[in-house]
Amino acid sequence: MPKRKRGTTGDSALRREAIRKRGMRVVETYAERSCRLSTMAQHSQDSRAGETEEQRNSRLSEKAQRGQERRAEQTDEQRNSRLSAMQQHARERRLNVIEGQNHHQI
Repeated sequence: MPKRKRGTTGDSALRREAIRKRGMRVVETYAERSCRLSTMAQHSQDSRAGETEEQRNSRLSEKAQRGQERRAEQTDEQRNSRLSAMQQHARERRLNVIEGQNHHQI
């Protein structure tokens, strides 16, 4: 078995960087988190703005494929949990709509 090289390899450097960023996210404030997510969203929006229809279709097709693969690999328990979360989200959304309608009637 060959000896492992000393020093930082690319993989371990990336791993350490990911751990460092994760640690920073744990202690970030609401405003910092909001700013970080806003920056990420703007970057995504900018990159999508320049894509052709073919590129867009390809990106959406790949995204759908990944979702199908992920759902195919999940256990029954994971599936039930996902569906339960979707159901709860729909309930909350309907409740918010009803509350909004009631608020406008006052």
